[in-house]
Amino acid sequence: MVGDGLINEEQLQKALGVQSKNGERLGKTLINMGFVSEERILQALERQLGIERVNLLQYPLDRDAALLIPAQLAERHKVLPLKKAGRRLILAMADPTNFFAIDDVRMVTGFDVQPVIVAEGELEQAIGNAYGVRDIVERAVTKLQEEELAAVSEIQTADDAPIIGIVNGLISQAVRARSSDIHIEPMERQVRVRFRIDGVLREIVTFPKATQNAIVSRIKIMADMDIAEKRMPQDGRIKVQEKGRDIDIRASTLPTVLGEKVVLRILDRAAVVLDISSLGFSKHNFERYQRMYSQSYGMILVTGPTGSGKTTTLYSTLVEINSPEKNIITIEDPVEYMLAGVNQILVNSKAGLTFASGLRSILRQDPNIVMVGEIRDSETADIAVRAALTGHLVLSTLHTNDATGAISRLIDMGAEPFLVASSVLGVVAQRLVRIICPNCKESYSLEAGSTDQLFLKSSREFSDEALKERLANPNLTLYRGRGCERCGGSGYRGRMTINEVMPLSPGLQEALIHQSSARELFSIATGEGMVPMRQDGILKALDGLTTVDEVIRVAYSGV
Repeated sequence: MVGDGLINEEQLQKALGVQSKNGERLGKTLINMGFVSEERILQALERQLGIERVNLLQYPLDRDAALLIPAQLAERHKVLPLKKAGRRLILAMADPTNFFAIDDVRMVTGFDVQPVIVAEGELEQAIGNAYGVRDIVERAVTKLQEEELAAVSEIQTADDAPIIGIVNGLISQAVRARSSDIHIEPMERQVRVRFRIDGVLREIVTFPKATQNAIVSRIKIMADMDIAEKRMPQDGRIKVQEKGRDIDIRASTLPTVLGEKVVLRILDRAAVVLDISSLGFSKHNFERYQRMYSQSYGMILVTGPTGSGKTTTLYSTLVEINSPEKNIITIEDPVEYMLAGVNQILVNSKAGLTFASGLRSILRQDPNIVMVGEIRDSETADIAVRAALTGHLVLSTLHTNDATGAISRLIDMGAEPFLVASSVLGVVAQRLVRIICPNCKESYSLEAGSTDQLFLKSSREFSDEALKERLANPNLTLYRGRGCERCGGSGYRGRMTINEVMPLSPGLQEALIHQSSARELFSIATGEGMVPMRQDGILKALDGLTTVDEVIRVAYSGV
């Protein structure tokens, strides 16, 4: 690919570095990093290996051929039998160099195997269709309707095979779709199921209203909740295995006027790459952030709304700075991912273990680095500030809209301005934007009067002269995704951060001590080189990583 000019040597080395940590195929890593489209990878493999490339979207599914191998084998190796040709079996493969998969299929079927190359997204969808995750759900609903579910006890039905099939099918489908949350919502005449994929909710399926109580009861049983309690919210945890890996699920129920709403937060550790270089920091912002977390003491705050990737940023930072010479302790609610070599504590309010009490105990454990999941109250803020002043590197999160707002929030919690100025190394404010799907990415020109054009026109007040020059170009080219099977028709696949990084410089420290306003702090920070979050988003849109629509969706403040 380097020889053909599809990627350059620098991109190859970056991808190899990420691949050494995530263990994925190099081609998949290159695609996920946005360096090359999947179609180009497939073309290169077809030419190099002399194996035919097949488009599964135009290939009819042969269920008889597919059922020659079990679903577990197809999912484990990402393969699917397409058709029998005499004693040969045409086998669709995402990785045709996986000779172990070819041998397994040959032994199970007794056929000679002829591999063909297919896109991984197309293959995953075809496997789902062939082995019937959706079919399980549809058959279960049909069976329940035949049994007149409304007349059956919901406690009995919660243990019935059809309901078990529905819940397990939803979880399997959500994991396949890279969903972070499953929303099961009671409506007036039906039950709606939506998945949050790449930060956006998509409606997946609806069930008859009569299945509502049985589905909720089944989830409560799995999450060890009180099945009889319907008037109060409840929380629980579920552990399942999907495609050979452990999946942790946080379950939450909430009573509404139409019944209980359930949200399942999926924590798929295998799907998360805790690599700081893959988060989406620009070179300028990463260098500023790297200087912050390379310090031996002080406080670093990552801020943003719920679901903006703050915890992932902190985890990736801990992985980056972890070493045998350092004692790292975290206190979290919940512990989302286990980190090797890091001592992680789970908050237990019922037992009296809060962020504040846990943090006090941590400081008696001789830590070098402390991560506090969230600063929620004045007591935690005070202890964290004093820990940063006494030789510890403290990482934590706050819920504020921008970097300067985090400073104001700490002071509102009762921290003295001079202590904040002395303890805080800097603040990272961030949002998550969707990445344009590399498989269906296309360029387009701005139309006069369009939302994109008006937004970019209003953004020319930024001080960056190079950016203003790019925005003033009448032939400005932008990028978007057409929508394909790999991205589910959305035009996006995966997410990255847009952020602003504000180290607390001497100028900002002095302004803080004199209790300057957030607007004044922002003016000083931008004058010292801070790139505002909206500007970072626009630069990434101009570089073809995301779209202007995404920047507007997550970072537009109306000013």
